[in-house]
Amino acid sequence: MANHQQQKKAIVFVADGTEEMEAVITIDILRRAGVQVLVVAVETEAGPVTCSRGVKIVPDAYLGDDVPKIDTYDAVIVPGGAQGAATIAQNAQVRSILADFYAQHKIVAAICAGSLAIKTAGIQDKSQKPVHITSHPSVKEELEGDFVYKEDRVVADSNLVTSRGPGTTFEFALKLVSLLVGDDKAREVAGPMVLNFEV
Repeated sequence: MANHQQQKKAIVFVADGTEEMEAVITIDILRRAGVQVLVVAVETEAGPVTCSRGVKIVPDAYLGDDVPKIDTYDAVIVPGGAQGAATIAQNAQVRSILADFYAQHKIVAAICAGSLAIKTAGIQDKSQKPVHITSHPSVKEELEGDFVYKEDRVVADSNLVTSRGPGTTFEFALKLVSLLVGDDKAREVAGPMVLNFEV
């Protein structure tokens, strides 16, 4: 029997200074779950981005180029890393994409300092109710005035998912898998990873 469910698609933004664990673990887990991931560089015109610990990532596309039909994607994800998160959060096109995805009830996700992009996109002003969020402790003060700030490892509030840092990336990515393709697929992907928590 053919599977008529269309493959889910996600965009992961990266920039110079992105936290490599948060980007790569998220990309990897989503791909293991069968999600088509497009890695999009922000404020880089060619070549790889250099992450916060010197790891280089070659993006699939560059923001500002002809990025394939962004509106056909189901999720958009912002990793942390202080410099990378600041670059991504300050980019007007990214802010517009995040706001549009949120308004369309598509998944908007951020981890660590990437949660600052949620604020710069004005998502707190687009919700009828208070928005729950988390982040790396280093940027908590920048967020807690505009959001209901939580210290949970992963916070899912409607179609917004946020998390704390490199050590919470597996939980974050598996939550995204659950939301995109279901809990059974998240458990299937998690099984062989020998994680120290249940999905």
